[in-house]
Amino acid sequence: MTLLPQFLLNKQRNLLCLLLALTVSACASTSSQSPSGINDPNEAANRRIHGFNKSVDKVLLSPAATGYGTIVPPVARRGFSNFADHLSLPNDFINNSLQGNVGEATTNLARFTVNTLFGLFGFIDVASAGGMERHDTDFGETLHVWGKGEGAYTELPFFGPSTTRDAYGLLVDIILDPFFVVTREPTRYIGAGAYVVNVMGNRYDYDETIDSILYESADSYAQARILYLQNRRFELGNGDASTYVDPEFDPYEDPYADF
Repeated sequence: MTLLPQFLLNKQRNLLCLLLALTVSACASTSSQSPSGINDPNEAANRRIHGFNKSVDKVLLSPAATGYGTIVPPVARRGFSNFADHLSLPNDFINNSLQGNVGEATTNLARFTVNTLFGLFGFIDVASAGGMERHDTDFGETLHVWGKGEGAYTELPFFGPSTTRDAYGLLVDIILDPFFVVTREPTRYIGAGAYVVNVMGNRYDYDETIDSILYESADSYAQARILYLQNRRFELGNGDASTYVDPEFDPYEDPYADF
């Protein structure tokens, strides 16, 4: 929910080289942590960031999402969500290709083409009606496919729950975003704006569930951590229940799955 600092924009190439070097070297080792356990050596710092994120949600995101959901009709919110998903398809295509999933990469490329030409640049999801479903992925999953371990649990400012692997993946996804790399200001910020609007829409749609986790649970940090790790492991394990912290976990109950 935040833009990169300006100095990152100015040093984009150097940062990309550094990140790629870090991720390539990291792929040489895997996490020693049991896949069903929780590796959180920096819990004290993570809890402070979690408290900061809760404050941002309470003061900024939740009120903004309520206003957005109240003013903007559902059909328009759906259109903005479609547009945000549409802008992420080039990243999906890149990561599908890096993972060796040629079929999924081809489908995502076809989906992007169809919705650009016939779906008002992605605001209308024509492709899904034609059977071209999106194959959502990211560089964190690419690292997983390449053999990189999950690493430590990490709470990122503004972005929320993550892991060491997914934090690297997020940065690489931002830097490799074709709209960010190719287009010039202010067009390059369209993707970031669409992401923020989509997050507000999701926050509004899952308002009760998220509020119950953040403000009604006995330990919101532990609750959010478990939900994130189990949902992420479900995604990457293709439903392998042995990777869950809680064997009764239902990934479809996780509101963070759509963030």
